[in-house]
Amino acid sequence: MPSRARARPRRLCQEPKAVTWAREREGLTKRALATRVGISEQLMGDIESGRRNATPANLIKIAEALNCPFVVLERKRGFNADD
Repeated sequence: MPSRARARPRRLCQEPKAVTWAREREGLTKRALATRVGISEQLMGDIESGRRNATPANLIKIAEALNCPFVVLERKRGFNADD
C-alpha cells in the first residue's frame, strides 16, 4: 500500500514556531505538554510542525499549560483578503 504524504492544512489556527518557542521556554518536552493538554504526543508534534491544525479549544489549553497568552500562539493574519 503506497504511503500518503500529509498535506499541511490550508489555514492554521496556531503559529507553529510560537508553540515550540513557548514550550521550550517552559522547559517542557512535547510529551509533557501533550499530557498536560490531554492530547497525544503525535498530535502535539503535528501541531508544532504545522502538519495539523490545533482546534481553538486545544490551543487555549496549550496556552494555559504554557502560562502564555493565547494571542502569542495564534496565527497572525495578513492584510490580504484571502488570508
